[in-house]
Amino acid sequence: MNDLSTDVKLAGDGDTEAFARLYSTVYEDLYHIALYSLRNQHDAADAVSDTVLDAFRSIKKLRDPEKFRGWIMTILAAKIKRKQRTYFEPAEELENVTQLSDSFSYESVELREAVGRLDDESKLLLSMSVLGGYTSDEISSLCGIKSTTVRSKLSRIKQKLRLELTPEI
Repeated sequence: MNDLSTDVKLAGDGDTEAFARLYSTVYEDLYHIALYSLRNQHDAADAVSDTVLDAFRSIKKLRDPEKFRGWIMTILAAKIKRKQRTYFEPAEELENVTQLSDSFSYESVELREAVGRLDDESKLLLSMSVLGGYTSDEISSLCGIKSTTVRSKLSRIKQKLRLELTPEI
């Protein structure tokens, strides 16, 4: 496994190969979180591209190389929020769910529809927690909200999904 500190320093000095190695450790999570939050393949790809460009330009500012993953996810969260603000209508339905990677799939049509009815912030929080595997403290620092608020929102989101997906008897 590459030493993250070495690659961050090299990337800060302009080494594109070192940055590519860093990017390879997070690219799937970046795209999955963006896609889950934005529900549009093109917007997700744009958000990830913008994130990578900004990260490459400003990697010299990263003080703690061990925080690279959280740092780049913070940039992505800002890009997602900015993109979501430009939406005037609810996000369009995904055109072709089969184009998603094998590691990212919905269990059922009902789940996809229930997640689609969530507001943008809920989608972002849920994707960071479920897809990204971030703790409430990490999400808190990335999104700038209290960790207790993150936990309570995630609990409400999951309860809402549970109620929508539980069959009526």
